[in-house]
Amino acid sequence: MTSYQKSLDFIYNLRGAEIDLRLERVARALSLFDDPQHRFKVCHVAGTNGKGSTAAMVHSVLSVAGYRAGLYTSPHLSAFTERIRVGRRRITQAAVAALVGEIAERTRRAAVCLTFFEFATVMAFLHFAREGVEAAVVEVGLGGRLDATNVVRPDVTVITTISRDHERFLGSRIGSIAREKAGIVKPGVPLVCGALPPAAKRVVNGVARAAGVAVRHWATDFSVASRGHRSFDYHGREWSLQGLDLGLPGEYQRHNAGVALASLEALDPVLPVREKSIRAGLAAVAWPGRFERVSGRPAVILDGAHNRAAVEALAAEIRTLPGGGKVRLLFGSMADKDWPAMLAVLCGVSREVVLTRVPSERGADPRSLLSAVPAGLPATTADDPVAAISRLAADRRGRDVPILVAGSLYLVGAVRGKALELAARSR
Repeated sequence: MTSYQKSLDFIYNLRGAEIDLRLERVARALSLFDDPQHRFKVCHVAGTNGKGSTAAMVHSVLSVAGYRAGLYTSPHLSAFTERIRVGRRRITQAAVAALVGEIAERTRRAAVCLTFFEFATVMAFLHFAREGVEAAVVEVGLGGRLDATNVVRPDVTVITTISRDHERFLGSRIGSIAREKAGIVKPGVPLVCGALPPAAKRVVNGVARAAGVAVRHWATDFSVASRGHRSFDYHGREWSLQGLDLGLPGEYQRHNAGVALASLEALDPVLPVREKSIRAGLAAVAWPGRFERVSGRPAVILDGAHNRAAVEALAAEIRTLPGGGKVRLLFGSMADKDWPAMLAVLCGVSREVVLTRVPSERGADPRSLLSAVPAGLPATTADDPVAAISRLAADRRGRDVPILVAGSLYLVGAVRGKALELAARSR
């Protein structure tokens, strides 16, 4: 076993699968390294859906503009190194192993016990500081107020969307979820908000007023207008840009692009970017596993949608596809997610359904998911998602009907390599 693999085993087993939302431990751990999180500008991105894509867009533009820009996101699809990037480069396995050893030793001596996500956050900020990062785009892991990333001093805060998810930790009411996400708001730091439900908008505006924060709201302070395919116009407070091309497919990604551009507008006094960098950065952005189409016969669509709002946006995109907007669905979910609601939406765009197990101890039993499939829709179960996608791809009767993989980013990560392999074979 390599030192990298040993390092991953160590951090994955920190506090087991427990999520313990507190800031004191991560703040203490970072203080042992002279607070590296304060050595660069920060765009701090929260939200129920779209925060990873939005963060990737901001990061791409800043990188193209010539800034040494870091990106910290979660979860990863295939490799832990995806979570921490400087420019286009992921953190190396050697750097991961070295940082794990160093942080583990220093926190042990100081009697600071970290969770997996806290440890990863310390790694990211320390790596960024040592790599001389000028600006970091930091995605919130869960919620906002008590998320480990909320030790930064941001230059702009962002809330992409607010809907129900992680209800065990954030509550089941939109207002309580909004309050948790608005916990990233800092006095005097501009806030950018995507399209929010009225109840969430009221809460966020109240938090912003109390903090003396200027808010840029979707549809009020900025908006986008689709030009078809991946092209759109943007209108903000200061910028008006026509005919922008976006590297990510999906109408909902244009909403995310609008939020990203409003964030860059708010950052312009401290991190100015030129229009040519904006255009090139948006066109170049890549974010696998979000309405990612893998060409082949059959085509495979990979989307990590894992709550009702996300699958509703996904289903809307599926309906625009040729051939009647129907797919063969490979679905798996975490047991604590609202999988009945997700399946109710996705079954409406499916010709058949294969229910599988997400490779996680939290994964729902595929047989329990059967209860949410409408009568009359062909449905089977498969414990192994890789074997399941292979069987779907081998079925010659459905070679012209796309396979949709959805329900969990962990599921997408588990099958993406096989989907790419199958596509390469079919060419």
